[in-house]
Amino acid sequence: MELPLDEEDGTFTNISLADDAAEHLSSRASLKQSSWKAERAHTTMMNADMDAVEAENQVELEEKTRLINQVLELQHTLEDLSARVDAVKEENLKLKSENQVLGQYIENLMSASSVFQTTDTKSKRK
Repeated sequence: MELPLDEEDGTFTNISLADDAAEHLSSRASLKQSSWKAERAHTTMMNADMDAVEAENQVELEEKTRLINQVLELQHTLEDLSARVDAVKEENLKLKSENQVLGQYIENLMSASSVFQTTDTKSKRK
């Protein structure tokens, strides 16, 4: 750094840099502190945003889990109902078959019994 020349006596004037340096350090410290505060505020805001996003993600995850469990439960219920329908169909076919056998048996008994024989009025008149 070049020192200013005092024109009256031709000597250099000594300028104290201590005040400038202290002022510079003070403003630099103030700038650092402001920067640090801004960064901290930004970090706090980012953390709050991240916490909000994490909370939202947690809620979404819980909702998805609840829906998946509900779907699985409904699938099991549907499987149970389908199995029950199949069992009822089988039972119905079995009962129909038994009814046919019983119906045939009753017809055979009725035809073998004289009580249920039809009377022919024309043959008795002759």
